[in-house]
Amino acid sequence: MSRSSTTPNSAMPPPAAAPHVRLELTDATGRVAAPIAQRLLDLLGRAVPLACKREAHRTNGQPRGGEVRVRIVDDAEMSAQHEEYAGIPGTTDVLTFDMSGESDPRGVVLLDVDITLCLDEAARQGAKRGHAPEDELLLYALHGVLHCLGHDDHDDEAYRAMHAAEDEILAAIGASVRFHAAEENAGGDA
Repeated sequence: MSRSSTTPNSAMPPPAAAPHVRLELTDATGRVAAPIAQRLLDLLGRAVPLACKREAHRTNGQPRGGEVRVRIVDDAEMSAQHEEYAGIPGTTDVLTFDMSGESDPRGVVLLDVDITLCLDEAARQGAKRGHAPEDELLLYALHGVLHCLGHDDHDDEAYRAMHAAEDEILAAIGASVRFHAAEENAGGDA
């Protein structure tokens, strides 16, 4: 039998339980094979709760749960959304819409996120970086979730921290893609 005692100053909070995150994946292109879509959903099902746990320090040690809806689109739909919502013509890799606001019983704001991923951009970038489009889609989706959990990538330090978090989570779930490896394979223009 083992006993331990702690003083208030040295007490560590118990490890946070994995949050419940409902994931939905829609392929609006009709071009993602069912087994590939299922693999992507399975990987996101491990990555998103892990990201929520990893970023729990932003919510007093309580990981966020909630809902993340991912929609895979083609260049035409992504270009239309990019111009409509960001005012920028042309396609992009990912658009994230954070509608979070409702709190759970602990007072932690639940995730309520729509993420739009561009399959055509993922195919181009994946080919350039030496990995499958679905791996690139996984990277994009995780990137969007991390934005909603408090990360930003608009200055060098924040950029490095965000992409290091991506790589840490991707490694932890056994994904074959990493941001920094992809960036190096593409000649550093990620």
